[in-house]
Amino acid sequence: MKLKKIICTLFLLVGVSTLIAQEKPKKSEPKSTVLVVYGSDSCHHCIDTKLFLKNNSINFVFYDIDKDPVALREMLAKLKEANISTANLGIPVVDKQGQFIINNGNFEDFLNKLKDDTKK
Repeated sequence: MKLKKIICTLFLLVGVSTLIAQEKPKKSEPKSTVLVVYGSDSCHHCIDTKLFLKNNSINFVFYDIDKDPVALREMLAKLKEANISTANLGIPVVDKQGQFIINNGNFEDFLNKLKDDTKK
């Protein structure tokens, strides 16, 4: 009798797990736009960029390319793929879903571009 209960329980568990496995996958939530910022914790423009993004409630992920060689290689590979020269590259470099925003001079213009590009 005890063996019969164990076998019935096992069949019941297998049946329930099969039904659960056959459920249709739920639709994934749409991804929010998150900026990827490549920079350095010792770079004043990078520190100011992070503060600017936080103050403007813009979602971002920061990678310190001085401390994270994988992030550095990732950034360089993305720039190469986008045909962007790294010859006189300054940081921070911002990746917005494949669109790159780079600080090439006027830092105020760079920050305004970040704000403008995230509102589109």
